[in-house]
Order: sequence, then structure tokens, then C-alpha cells
Amino acid sequence: MKLFAGLGNPGAKYAGNRHNIGFMALDRIADDHGFTPWKSKFQGQISEGRLGSEKVVLLKPATFMNLSGQSVGEAMRFYKLDSTDIIVFHDEIDLAPAKLRCKAGGGHAGHNGLRSIHQHIGPHYDRVRMGVGHPGHKDKVPGYVLRDFAKADQNWLDDVLRGVSDGAPHLADGDTGRFLNAVSLRVAPPRSSTTKEKSKPSVKPVETPPEDTRSPMQKLLDKFK
Repeated sequence: MKLFAGLGNPGAKYAGNRHNIGFMALDRIADDHGFTPWKSKFQGQISEGRLGSEKVVLLKPATFMNLSGQSVGEAMRFYKLDSTDIIVFHDEIDLAPAKLRCKAGGGHAGHNGLRSIHQHIGPHYDRVRMGVGHPGHKDKVPGYVLRDFAKADQNWLDDVLRGVSDGAPHLADGDTGRFLNAVSLRVAPPRSSTTKEKSKPSVKPVETPPEDTRSPMQKLLDKFK
């Protein structure tokens, strides 16, 4: 069994924020794969279903980002899971928009949601780092992640979320390579060949001069005409 935890802040005010891309990912998975309706549990919202052969619980903590670990830790203990059975979806300012990376364990890099999870279950859990871009200066980060995605972001955002949903069964099965490939196929689908075969340059036939049937004597006489 796997626990997919998406990070974000609860409430309509924050629903479209960059910080809430983890919630968005879980909503898309739940919708596309026929999961149960969301219900309140573990200081958050959960939805249950299957991805491939794996039973999966989706969890959106309702504790606000800075206390996400309370909800994740409670769910982990209830289901008697190891921290390595948990995959956390979160926004990542150090990745360009539409870029995704998977990571097993490691530090929290100053992300408040991950920091809280570290405190409650330790660092040995998996993450899906979902790139949202960087505002350019660290002082601008809080305001940047707590603002909604711009209209110009909607196309790539939709592609990323669809790709995450497409690849979710591979992720649940532990195959991060196929998961990331599914995202790539949505974000940058292979282009069909539109290059026409170059036509070969037309070659004009060389005209063969008519055969000279004159006698040697006639050729000589014609020179002096």
C-alpha cells in the first residue's frame, strides 16, 4: 500500500496558488482513476483507490503547509506504513515550470511543508518535485508561491497534471522512470515528421548533336565556303 500526500493550503483562497500544485496533482489522480469521494480524516482530506495492482490512499493535509507533517504522520501510523511507502507531491522553486523530478530521501531545502514532514516521520520518504519556477530573489519567494498561477501557465500546468495522472500507476509501482516518461509525453509530445523529402533537382537532358554523315571531301569543301 502507498500513501500519496499532496502539499498545499486548505480553502478556496489558496486553491490556485503555486504552493498548491501538490493538491492539484492528487485531485487529477482521484478524478481520472475513479477514487472514492474525498472525506475528512487524519487532519486532512483522503480519497482511496487503486493504481495498477497497488492500493493507494491520497492525502491532502488541512493543517496548512507549515504543519503538514502532523497529518502525514497520523496517516502513516494508522495504516502502519514505513516512511518509504509515502510519496509527497510538492512545489519546487528550483525547477523550471513544467519540469518534474523524483527524489528518494534527502533534505527539505527550506520548504516548510517538507520541513514539517521531516519532523514527524524523518527524511526517508519519496518526493515528486514539481517545478513552478523562481521569482529571481529569495525575498520574493513567499509572495510568489502564494500567488495563483498566471493565465500563461495554464497550458503547461494542465499538461503536467495530466501527465502525473497518466504515470501515477508506474509511480505507485516504484517505476519512476516510466512515471517521468508519461509526464514528458504530455509536456513535450513527440512531433510527427513534417519534413517533406527534398525533391531532387531536375536535370536537363543533354542534347546529342546529329550524326555528321558528310564525306571527308565534303567537310573540307564546306570549310572554304
